Amino acid sequence: MDQFDYVIVGAGSAGSVLANRLSQSGQFSVLLLEAGGADSSPWVQVPIGYGKVYYDARVNWKYTTEPVAGLDGQRSYWPRGKVLGGSSSINAMVYVRGHPRDYAEWNAAAPGWGWDDIEPVFRRMEDWDGPASDARGVGGPLSVHDVTDEVHPLTNTYLQAAAQAGIPTNPDYNGPVMEGAACYQITTKDGWRASAARSYLRPARKRQNLNIQTNAHVTRILFDGTRATGVEYRQNGQTKTASARAEVILSGGAINSPQLLQLSGIGPAAVLQDHGIPVLLDAPQVGRNLQDHLGADNYYVSKVPSLNQQLRPLWGKAIAAAQYALKRKGPLSLSLNQGGGFVRLSEESEGPDLQLYFSPVSYTRAPVGVRPLMNPDPFQGFLMGFNPCKPTSAGYLQIQSPDPMVAPELHPNYLDTDHDRAVMLAGTKLIRQIADMPALKSVIQSELSPGADVTNDADIAAYLRRTAWTVFHQCSTCRMGADASANVVDARLRVHGIQGLRVADASIFPTIPTGNTNAPAIMVGEKASDLILEDAKS
Repeated sequence: MDQFDYVIVGAGSAGSVLANRLSQSGQFSVLLLEAGGADSSPWVQVPIGYGKVYYDARVNWKYTTEPVAGLDGQRSYWPRGKVLGGSSSINAMVYVRGHPRDYAEWNAAAPGWGWDDIEPVFRRMEDWDGPASDARGVGGPLSVHDVTDEVHPLTNTYLQAAAQAGIPTNPDYNGPVMEGAACYQITTKDGWRASAARSYLRPARKRQNLNIQTNAHVTRILFDGTRATGVEYRQNGQTKTASARAEVILSGGAINSPQLLQLSGIGPAAVLQDHGIPVLLDAPQVGRNLQDHLGADNYYVSKVPSLNQQLRPLWGKAIAAAQYALKRKGPLSLSLNQGGGFVRLSEESEGPDLQLYFSPVSYTRAPVGVRPLMNPDPFQGFLMGFNPCKPTSAGYLQIQSPDPMVAPELHPNYLDTDHDRAVMLAGTKLIRQIADMPALKSVIQSELSPGADVTNDADIAAYLRRTAWTVFHQCSTCRMGADASANVVDARLRVHGIQGLRVADASIFPTIPTGNTNAPAIMVGEKASDLILEDAKS
């Protein structure tokens, strides 16, 4: 049995941060266990490569939900990173802090997590290369790139149309004001993906007090009474154990962390008993309160060239490859989510109701099981999409076997509330309104989908049930809050009723943030490090 001060389970967005910060002083020994392998694949490191890893089991858990009633009984595919860097190594790299109202909600549940508490943490972790601003951090470990001067011309056409629709362009939605249309900031550095692994683990991995083990699948937490003392894991066909003198920290993400708690006897007693798992602590909220952003897209045939004409032909691929090889520039260095923004639907809203997306490319003919980012439609096309920022539908997950290698059941309960269905309808109508503005109307040949025959609310709702998709923002399954009966961890991320065990990842979010969840997940890793180091001194 190997002994360490801290054992971290999961080398993803938060776990990579924790491994760096907890080992930084040299005072503590840290073991970082990652079920996946190294992040050495070029498809992980090249920004547009996320299309190649979307279905790649070598770096991806490839989860699939149970049938969803709100999606006409369809299942939803959930890619999650199984690699150093976790989902920050396979995502679309969009960087969004969130809205202050999100953190007011968090602070109400867990004092110390308000905007004034976490805004300095965002600045500390950022290395922003855009226009200088007191609101933005410079020199932090995480590179945040301003793509304004690099986007496709159609993205600027979208910004003009949004302004014509009353949505002004916002040069920095992570600055003082979030609302408006924008070019999306991305986590890249010199044309490479700036994952949590590249940003936090690489600078730390040579430290003598940090031990990083890949292909190490943690199967259960070990306890002495109600104190976590270590973990058991499988690596290269062998079962191994590691003990933690101070704490075990779960950073497996919104799916794996609650799954591991349940496998270890912490969760809804009836679920555990059904699978013959001894109940260490009846914790009904473990795996509950699952939230996610559900999105939908409108596709258009364009009168002018889109990225389709740059990425589909062989000569276009060759030019893009040369641009990237020589200068780390061009479409291979960017996300395809080039534009978007945040919009309120009414004056009564406390923050944005919709997040918008614009991609100057289309993939309407992609076969099932393929995300062909380098092989778009043969015609000139682009898409505009959206998702409600604050959905009220909540789902759950639970183990379906005592075998830790079996994925849990996932029940997202999308479109389960009138609110969510209404905001989805409003989103489709807003996208059509923007498309009808002079700037875009002049370049649109036709609406490919939903299509001209889909006009009334019932038909739009049917289209949404048929085509809506996850935006890959699963969170809140080990929710943070003071009330132990309604939450899983306290404001210091300690599991209620258990000693020596914390959770630090997107699963602890009290509510879903406005926007993409990767930046808040990295922030949780930073703040968790502060809390753990503070407690180590006491």
